[in-house]
Amino acid sequence: MNHKYDVIIIGGGHNGLVAAGYLARAGKRVLVLERRHLVGGASVTEEIFPGFKFTVFSYVVSLFRPEIIRDLKLPQHGLTILPLESTLAPLPDGRFLYRGNDHWESMRSIAQFSQRDADAYDEYGRNMYFMAKAVKYILGIIPPDPTSFKPGELLGLANLARHFLGLGEEKLYLLAKLMTMSAADFVSQWFESEPLRATLSASGIIGTFMGPRSPGSAYVLLHHYMGEIDGAYRAWGFHKGGTGGLADVLARAAQAFGAEIKVNAGVKEVVVKNGRATGVALENGDEYQADVVISSLDPKLTFLKLVAEKELPADLVAGIRKFNIYGSSGKVNLALDGLPDLAGNPMQQLGHASRRLMAGAISISPHTDYLERAFDHAKYGEFSARPYIDIILPSMIDPKMAPPGKHVMSCFVQYAPYNLAGGWNDAQRNAFGDAVVNTLAEFFPNIKELILHRQVLTPVDIERTTGLSQGNIFQGELSLSQLLFLRPAAGYAKYRTPIKGYWQCGSGTHPGGGIMGAPGRLAALEVLKEN
Repeated sequence: MNHKYDVIIIGGGHNGLVAAGYLARAGKRVLVLERRHLVGGASVTEEIFPGFKFTVFSYVVSLFRPEIIRDLKLPQHGLTILPLESTLAPLPDGRFLYRGNDHWESMRSIAQFSQRDADAYDEYGRNMYFMAKAVKYILGIIPPDPTSFKPGELLGLANLARHFLGLGEEKLYLLAKLMTMSAADFVSQWFESEPLRATLSASGIIGTFMGPRSPGSAYVLLHHYMGEIDGAYRAWGFHKGGTGGLADVLARAAQAFGAEIKVNAGVKEVVVKNGRATGVALENGDEYQADVVISSLDPKLTFLKLVAEKELPADLVAGIRKFNIYGSSGKVNLALDGLPDLAGNPMQQLGHASRRLMAGAISISPHTDYLERAFDHAKYGEFSARPYIDIILPSMIDPKMAPPGKHVMSCFVQYAPYNLAGGWNDAQRNAFGDAVVNTLAEFFPNIKELILHRQVLTPVDIERTTGLSQGNIFQGELSLSQLLFLRPAAGYAKYRTPIKGYWQCGSGTHPGGGIMGAPGRLAALEVLKEN
C-alpha cells in the first residue's frame, strides 16, 4: 500500500475537512486522519440513547462562510441549513422576551419591558449589522503583522487601514468600543431593561472565561453577530441531522474531489527530519509520509504534543504555553418525553404559539447580575449553581432527531471551569447536571417529569472525547490579545510553523472559533501558494 501523500491533515473537524476539500480540489493527494470513529471533531451528531440524536457538543451553524459553500459545491452533497429564526428569554415569573422574524411582534415583546428599548432596537440592529459587515473583511484575509516591515506586510496593513478608515469617524468609534468594552457596558449604552440587556450580553460570554462585565467580551458578542446564512446577517441555523450532518457534507465534498479519510486513526507525532515535516506516526504504529502536514488541532496540541520542543524556537514555545485556552463550558443533553411548559404558560394554553416559541434559541439569562454571579463561581473554581444556559430543541427544527412526540434538548452551559476545585469526578459531574436541571425547572416547571435520559459533559469530558484542550470550543480565548496577527502567537499567525512543511489550520488560528471554516480555507490557500 502506498503511504505517500501530498498532504496529510491531522484531525477531521470542520476546519480540517474544509482544508482537505480545497487542497483535493487543487489536485493534491490528501489524507485526513481522525482519531475518533466519525468525522466532525466537536461538530458531531450521535445517537446516545435509542431513537434520540444529540448534537453532542456544538449545536448551531451561524458563522460558516458562504464562499466555502460555493467553492466546495456543498449543496450538491446535501447541505441543508434550517433557520433558527427566534430567541426566547423566559423569566421565572412567567413573562418572556421573544424576538423572532415578525418585526412588530418583537417590538411589542421588547416594549412590555421598555418602550424606550423598543424604539432603540432598530438602530442597534442597523449598527451591529454594519459592524458585522465591516469586520467580515478580516475573515477572508491573512492578518498583516505590524511588527514586520516587509513590502507585503506593509501593503496588507495599508489595505486594512484603508478599509477601516473608510467606515467613517462615527462607525470607527463604535468598532473601537466593540473591540475593547464589556458586552454589558456596550449594550447598556442602548438599552435599559434587564431582560434585553442580559440576553444580548450573553452572546459575549459564550465559550469564554469572561463575564458580561469583562472588558473584551463585546467583541465576542460581535463575533457571534457575524452569523451569515444565504447573505442574511445575524442568521443562525441548524443543519439537518445536526452539526454532524454538516461534517458529513464536508467529508463527502472532500472525497468527491479525491481526498481520502481514515477514522480510528489517532496521530501520535509528526515525523520531523532535518527541520522538515516528512509525515506522521499513528498511535497504532503505522506511518504515513507527505510533503505537507497540516494540524487542525488546537495550538497546545499542535506545538507542545505533536512535535518535540527542540524543533521549535523558544519564543514560540513560551508563547503557546501562555496562550489562554481556559475551558469554561459544559454541555447537558436531555431526551424528553414531551415539550416542556414555560413558567405560567402550559403548552396546551399557548397552542400554535408554542411551536414558534420553542423552535428557536432559548436563553436562560434573566438579568445581567445573574450572568455575572454565574461567572463569579467559575473564578473561584466552582461550577455555577444557577448557570447561564443557551438552549435549542433540535427536534423542533428537525423532527427526525427524536421519536414521534419526543424531544431532545441541547443545553450549552456557562460556567463549568476545567480546573474545578478538587477536580472533576462522577459525583461532581452529576452535581453539575443537577444544577443545570434545577435551573431549567425555574423556567420550565415540568422539565424533571419529562426527562427520559440525560448526558452530562464537563470540560474534561469534552477534552477527552474531542481532543480540544480543556474542552475550549474556540481552541483559545477570543480576547484582543489573541486575535489577528497574535493568534496563536506573535510571528506565527500565518498558518505556517517554524518547521518546514508543517502547517496549522484550526480555530486557534485567525480568524478564530465557531463553525466557520475560514481557518481551514485560508490555510489551504496559503499552502497552495507554496506547493
